[in-house]
Amino acid sequence: MKPKKTISERLTNKYQLVIRNEDNLAEKTSFGFTYAKFLLVAAAAFLVIFVGSLFLSKTLLSKWFDPKYEQTEQNKKLYALAIKVDSLSLEVDRKDLFIQNLQRILSGDTTSGFVDPVKLLGGDNMPVKKTADLKLTAEDSQFRKEFEQTEFSVVSLNDRKYRELQGFFFFTPISGFVSDKYDAKKLHFGIDIVAKTNEPVKCVAEGTVVLASWTQDSGYVIAVQHRGNLVSVYKHNAGLLKKVGSFVNAGEIISIVGNSGEMTDGSHLHFELWHNGNSLDPQEFVTF
Repeated sequence: MKPKKTISERLTNKYQLVIRNEDNLAEKTSFGFTYAKFLLVAAAAFLVIFVGSLFLSKTLLSKWFDPKYEQTEQNKKLYALAIKVDSLSLEVDRKDLFIQNLQRILSGDTTSGFVDPVKLLGGDNMPVKKTADLKLTAEDSQFRKEFEQTEFSVVSLNDRKYRELQGFFFFTPISGFVSDKYDAKKLHFGIDIVAKTNEPVKCVAEGTVVLASWTQDSGYVIAVQHRGNLVSVYKHNAGLLKKVGSFVNAGEIISIVGNSGEMTDGSHLHFELWHNGNSLDPQEFVTF
C-alpha cells in the first residue's frame, strides 16, 4: 500500500506542461511548475485584478458602479444652485430698491426717505452761513479763474460724461417736431415731441422696463433701464405695450402717443434721458 503524500509534498511536486503539434506530435514548448507556484501566481493575478477593478470603480467607472456618485453629483449641483439663488436674490432686492426710488422720483415724491444731513451730523444748533455772506479773497478768485481755464473745468467733465455714452446708438423714439426743448432751470428735464395721435413710440436702445404705470401729472409713463446706468423715460402715452421686467430691443414699440395726464395740452411725447441720476438733453444724443 502506497503511503499518502502530505500537503507540502503535493505542493512541491514538480510537473511539466508540454505543448506538442497535434499532427506530428513534435514538441513546441514546455513549462515546469509546481502547485505552490501555480497558487502563488493565481493569488497574485487575483490581487492585481481586484485592486485594478476597485481603482476603476472609484474613478473611471464610478458613475456606473459607485452608488454614492450620483448623490455626490446632485449635492454639488444643489450647492451651485444655492449660491446662484443667493446672488440672484441680492440682485433682485437691489433692482426692486432701484425701481422704487425711480418710481418715487418720476411721481414727483422727493421727500420720502430724505434725511437732513444737518440733523444726521447732530448740528441742529450750528450756525449756517449763507452763500451770499461768503467772500472770496484775491488768491481764491485767481485760483478759481485759473482752474476754470484748465482741462479739469466743467467742460472737461461734460466731455468725460459724453465719452461714456459714445458707444450707444440711439433710435429715434418718434417722428415729429420738438415743441418744447430741454431746460433744467425751468425743471423741464426732457423734450416734448408733437406727433400724430396713436403714433407708435419706439425704445431708443435695448434694455429692461423698470416702470410702466400711470401718474396724475404725466399719465401713462414707461421707463427703460439701459446699460451704463442710462434710463430713458416716455410720458403722456395713450397706452403702454410693455410690462415691468420685460426686455425690449432697440427700435421696439413700447407705447402709443397720447395726451394722458394733467401736465399736457395736446397729443405729444415727453421724452427724458437720465445718466447716473443726472438728466441729459436728449437732443444731444438723439436725432429728431
